[in-house]
Amino acid sequence: MSSSASNVRPPPDQLLVDLADYALNYSITSNEAYETARWSLIDALACGIMSLAYPACTKLLGPVVPGTSIANGCRVPGTRYELDPVQGAFSIGTIIRWLDFNDTWLAAEWGHPSDNLGAILAVSDWISRGNAAGSAVAAFGSPLSPIGSRSGPVVRDVLTAMIKAHEIQGVLALGNSFNRVGLDHVILVRIASTAVITALLGGTRDQIINAISHAWIDGSSLRTYRHAPNTGSRKSWAAGDATSRAVRLALIAMTGEMGCPSALTAKTWGFQDVSFKGQPVKLAQPLGSYVMEHVLFKISFPAEFHAQTAVECALKLHPIVKDRLDQIERLELSTHESAIRIIDKSGPLHNPADRDHCLQYMTAIGLIFGSLTADHYEDRIAADPRIDALRARMVVAEDRQYSKDYLDPNKRSIANALQVFFKDGTRTDKVAVEYPLGHRCRRAEGLPALVRKAREAFTTHFGLERAEQIMDLCADPTRLEVMPVQQFMTYFTK
Repeated sequence: MSSSASNVRPPPDQLLVDLADYALNYSITSNEAYETARWSLIDALACGIMSLAYPACTKLLGPVVPGTSIANGCRVPGTRYELDPVQGAFSIGTIIRWLDFNDTWLAAEWGHPSDNLGAILAVSDWISRGNAAGSAVAAFGSPLSPIGSRSGPVVRDVLTAMIKAHEIQGVLALGNSFNRVGLDHVILVRIASTAVITALLGGTRDQIINAISHAWIDGSSLRTYRHAPNTGSRKSWAAGDATSRAVRLALIAMTGEMGCPSALTAKTWGFQDVSFKGQPVKLAQPLGSYVMEHVLFKISFPAEFHAQTAVECALKLHPIVKDRLDQIERLELSTHESAIRIIDKSGPLHNPADRDHCLQYMTAIGLIFGSLTADHYEDRIAADPRIDALRARMVVAEDRQYSKDYLDPNKRSIANALQVFFKDGTRTDKVAVEYPLGHRCRRAEGLPALVRKAREAFTTHFGLERAEQIMDLCADPTRLEVMPVQQFMTYFTK
């Protein structure tokens, strides 16, 4: 009997087919999803604009070869760059993610679905500008299919792509835990972006399946840069890297390049055997618009999401403790299991990325200063000896009910509680916050604050007149959604 491996080429893995069919054919009918996507778009752009104040971010932007540009390239918001869509996706994805301030999804796997906007905006602007100039061709000469209007994609198409990318990333996150096998969640950004971008480029069903197959076999970032003792700034450009790779794979697939039909399930060599300990990768529920409707906004603080309510507790206690910091004996912080696993950290903190992934640091900042901004992670603030003094007195413990409610699909709370004990035997009340301001159940309270966040970001960078033009446009969905992307992006060019 022959021991040779069978070379019968199988049909595509069912997951590849499901993702491709959704990206290509599913019709979004949810008004709530489009409304939320509109605010996710403006919030992500505001986050990107805010990040341009930080040289550690801006040094990474622009063309691979300094000084080069391309005609009718995609624009990078807040800058003068015009780039090819691969490098454009890297730059846009990086600025959106840099401050850890864009929307969030928490599940068995977590992540930031608006990271996909790096690819979506870059490709949409590139198509739109090329079509308007009469020169729209994909890489290697294949003509692109205008999807929104004669001049190419309109903002409604961007919102549709965002809803679908959010859904793919978020539903995969509900049913699979990539971080538990050491893989970073940006693998889901690459998968989601590859699917929607290949569809955006006019790809056929087979081309989308081929592109997604390459995204699964393309190697996965380790979570090394998110955890002690290696936490560093790569976590702020990892999503940009993932969106960039997604665009590249989509363009390759558009040439007619073959895929790998059993990329997930191939015995020994497939993703599931090599990278997922033999577990099947599955969709936890049918794909629709659930994730966009339930996405979490970071509104109050540029901080890892598991700490948002802890900082809110700290701000409530700030007036009581700010003049008694040296009298504190201990601080008891009750939290959920995910927060302990990801951001409970002792010892020296080496850089801003290290600090915004430390539960104790963020809580101490709130208690001392009564606020938390991106500047609080910089070295000049971190040198304040009061911060480490408070960190040393913090006792972090899991509240099992908080952990249970975090996983409960009917609650999805992200609770923290804080109580301060003084040396004289007195104590504060125990302050608890179950849901952060950006949670769906606080949407009515949160949206006005999100609008203020965006307006302040645009005013600081562009000036009041331009900021008001942007905010007026985004408050008018009828006008916004029919606007060609290349026209929309001119509002954000420097």
